[in-house]
Amino acid sequence: MRTENMTQQNAIQIFEGNQVRVAWNEEEEKYYFSIVDIVQILTDSKDVKQYVKRMRARDSELNARWGTICTPTEMTAADGKNYKTQAADLEGIFRIIQSIPSKKAEPIKQWLSEVGAQRIDQMIDPELTFQMAVEDYRRQGYSERWIENRLKSIRTRKELTDEWERSGVKEQKDFAILTDILTKAWSGMNTGEYKRYKGLTKENLRDNMTTLELALNTLAEAATTEVSRNRNPKTMQENKQVAQSGGKAAKVAREEVEKQVGHSVISRKRASDYLLPTEDAEIKEIE
Repeated sequence: MRTENMTQQNAIQIFEGNQVRVAWNEEEEKYYFSIVDIVQILTDSKDVKQYVKRMRARDSELNARWGTICTPTEMTAADGKNYKTQAADLEGIFRIIQSIPSKKAEPIKQWLSEVGAQRIDQMIDPELTFQMAVEDYRRQGYSERWIENRLKSIRTRKELTDEWERSGVKEQKDFAILTDILTKAWSGMNTGEYKRYKGLTKENLRDNMTTLELALNTLAEAATTEVSRNRNPKTMQENKQVAQSGGKAAKVAREEVEKQVGHSVISRKRASDYLLPTEDAEIKEIE
């Protein structure tokens, strides 16, 4: 499991290379899965919404229960914004899968069950989150050095979001605004622009950064955390100023590195450009 902001309840799960949006409901202590994402994996449909309509039309019992099964849940779309998305808990997703003829039905049911069990384990031992992240990145072919840096960035991000929450930031959109400010301060681009520069859509930006980009982004977030602790901001405007200051600190480091190497450290490289077969992953590092 990979959770970019562990204080937030939205996350991305990976099934056979496909992203599935999920949201953890603390009160109910259960996951809600994006229905569209699950149906897309099972059917490879070009128009998932139309497939769902046809599925409901041919399965009257499912259609009758749809209002109970489907729970509008806030999730992040491809444009990086949050929208109410049709979602269902594990039981509801299993019922939907019953109505879809697919060879992937059993593997995805097993995967969904494992995801639910993982969350329970993580509540008992949060360190398991990082252990599972390591195994996930290894399976995808990331180098050991990159994985180590990525885990450091996750911990740093957690410290930053905790600090933002302490200073009064609560809304998802405000976390995104502050992240955009510090990212642009050090890289020259906000998160959306950075993703487009790399040719990304739904993919996670940090998972597609080079080792150096990831280090600078982590520096920006760590610096923002320390500045915030010293200044103790009380308003969103003050938090914006702090995020700007933290990002600028990383910009100074970036400019110094670029003087030494003679070129920009902002790279168009994506994961698909530098991931190696698993057996070769430990030999070559991300440049």
